Amino acid sequence: MNKPEQKVAFFDKPENVKIILRVFYVLCVVLVIADFIVHRHIYVSFEEIPAFYAIYGFVACVVLVVIAKEMRKLVMRDEKYYDAREDEDDSSKKPEEKQQ
Repeated sequence: MNKPEQKVAFFDKPENVKIILRVFYVLCVVLVIADFIVHRHIYVSFEEIPAFYAIYGFVACVVLVVIAKEMRKLVMRDEKYYDAREDEDDSSKKPEEKQQ
């Protein structure tokens, strides 16, 4: 019997991903160039730095990742945390209830 052909998704084709990445990179370059051309109404002096908002966004993203990695140490649970809770619940049940 013939198997039905699976439809290939748009992002599964490597050539489509390459095109999208190239468009993304070009758009990033255009936006950085536009930062030098477009007049901005600044409120504080450090906004005059060329590509300030691109640098600010990158630094903010890096800081968020570093903070998240450190927070992970504080809030992370053991891998078997939820399994242990289920084992406690199962121990209180009768053997007949466990099998259902």
